[in-house]
Amino acid sequence: MKLFDKAKAAAEQAAEKAKEGVEEVQTRRDLHNAFVDLGKKTFELVEAGGVEHSELTPTVARIKELQAKLAEEAS
Repeated sequence: MKLFDKAKAAAEQAAEKAKEGVEEVQTRRDLHNAFVDLGKKTFELVEAGGVEHSELTPTVARIKELQAKLAEEAS
């Protein structure tokens, strides 16, 4: 019976660690999505003239290039 109890305890520990790992992955995914949302909103504000900063210029230009490339490939 002791062996069974030890195996059960080990399985419960493994399940708890897996659950914690899933929660961490979800938190990292949520953080990534928040950064993506922030980037999209920043791009929109730069395009609308609401935000201006020299460090944003190269990234905005790159996004415009990529959008143009996608539009060209789609036609």
